[in-house]
Amino acid sequence: MDSSKATGEDETGPDGRLARICRRLREWRIHQHVARGMAYGVGSGAVSLLVIWVQTRY
Repeated sequence: MDSSKATGEDETGPDGRLARICRRLREWRIHQHVARGMAYGVGSGAVSLLVIWVQTRY
């Protein structure tokens, strides 16, 4: 049995683990930006609908 697989490290060693962590952080940041953009879009759409509704009532 390979000792690197037993310790949980892949074939590239600790550097591979660091690269994997950096990639996950980068992906997480991208997901955060997408979520914020969607929330902003939904919020601005809701405000627009509210303004239109108020204008039609008065």
